[in-house]
Amino acid sequence: MKRAIPVLVLSIAGLIPVWRYEASTSTTSTTSTAAPTPTPSSSSSSSSGTVVKGTTIKTEKGPVQVEVTFDGDKISAVRMLQQPNHPQTTAAVPKLVVETLKAQSADIDAVSGATITSDAYKESLQAAIDANDSDTTSSPSASASTASQTVAGSTVDTSKGAVQVEVTFAGDKISSVRMLQQPNHPQTTAAVPKLVAETLKAQSADIDAVSGATITSDGYKESLQAALDAKGA
Repeated sequence: MKRAIPVLVLSIAGLIPVWRYEASTSTTSTTSTAAPTPTPSSSSSSSSGTVVKGTTIKTEKGPVQVEVTFDGDKISAVRMLQQPNHPQTTAAVPKLVVETLKAQSADIDAVSGATITSDAYKESLQAAIDANDSDTTSSPSASASTASQTVAGSTVDTSKGAVQVEVTFAGDKISSVRMLQQPNHPQTTAAVPKLVAETLKAQSADIDAVSGATITSDGYKESLQAALDAKGA
């Protein structure tokens, strides 16, 4: 019995280094496996096309910003980055996107009941289109010289109230028009989208007045012409 004890002790002692070695190997293996964690890419280009963010347009309803995916010069997708939290906006956005994909431009009609969001959507969309055009046709230094320019027209006082427009140009082209001041009147509210749409088509202030809103139309055209003259000066 006395001889058996040393043998047992030596056997246990002999197992201790083996146990420590296996534990150490297991720990090292676990650490090396968990180390290489990939970082998600934040590149704006992918196999699906070039992604460009439009400018953020602040409106009385909330900010509006779009993100456009281009396949060359073609608009392949539009996604809202910011939009007012309002049922009418939620309903309008899919319609605006569908019309954009059809027109392949920002020359689309505003959605009834969501005119403010529609106008801001088109302005942000046009900014993204302009940025993509600049990237594909000129160098970064040249792009800076042909970037969008925003000019405010003069304030025109009318019997209905003050009228003032703000015009955004892409080079010499009118890319968007926004009302800075307008009479608080239902006929004016209904007339403004029509005036803007006609301006984008005509690329000038030579447009017809909207029936039922002649005074506002005349004030709009006068302020618009002032902005055009200021741009050309």
